[in-house]
Amino acid sequence: MRSEAILLRSVDFAESDRIVHLLTPSSGRVTALAKGARRSFKRFPGTLDVFNHLQVQLERSRRQSMARLDAAVLVEPFVSLRKLPARYALASYLLELFDRMAPEGLARPDAQRLFGCALGSLHVIAGSSPDLRLRVLLELRALDALGLRPELAHCVRCGSEAQGRVGFHIADGGVLCGACNLRTERGIDVHLGTLRALDRALQLDLDRLDRLVLGGAAVAEAAQLVTRFLRFHVGIELRSEAFLGEILAAPPAGLAAPARMSDTRAPR
Repeated sequence: MRSEAILLRSVDFAESDRIVHLLTPSSGRVTALAKGARRSFKRFPGTLDVFNHLQVQLERSRRQSMARLDAAVLVEPFVSLRKLPARYALASYLLELFDRMAPEGLARPDAQRLFGCALGSLHVIAGSSPDLRLRVLLELRALDALGLRPELAHCVRCGSEAQGRVGFHIADGGVLCGACNLRTERGIDVHLGTLRALDRALQLDLDRLDRLVLGGAAVAEAAQLVTRFLRFHVGIELRSEAFLGEILAAPPAGLAAPARMSDTRAPR
């Protein structure tokens, strides 16, 4: 099978082999054995590095738990991701998230959506100076691509449109209106402007996320919401998360401006 792929992770195996984790638009995550990869420069000429966008030749057997990677051709190495610590940290974190959460054997439409999100995110990071705001927006897009889109516009208990001061319930996966928030276990208090900005972030093309403006207090509020929601589904702290947290400093405390949306700038 010939396919595009993003290399999520590569692990040395035995004396000369490598086990690679790939994200493909045909079936989602694929674990494959690249035999002789650490010695064969003809079949794998500097291709099996993290972040690499590849064209691969995979062979599958029902008797084997892993596919076999027969060849890989480099499409895009994303060199710029290695030039800034913030780019490297954010890209590493997102790929670890996809590696842990992306299922194998996805239907093609779901696999294509997930692959497009991962590839688009790498392009966005490669052309930016990452900050907490970008991290939150890309985490949200990753959750959506993984089929874990939170409900941001309507109450998950009664279905009413979110208005005024609302809550966000992590386990229920979405907004609680004021009445439901009072009647049940309280969710995370969140400004309506922050929710609307995050909802807008799910509608924009990835390369146009810079059209969305969040104030410092809204970024902190959104980060709390998205991080807790993501941790609920992942279950553990990812290995790259602590490093990313050190690189991307949180905004100053004490800011109180609500979220605001700007969608009036000229397209890029």
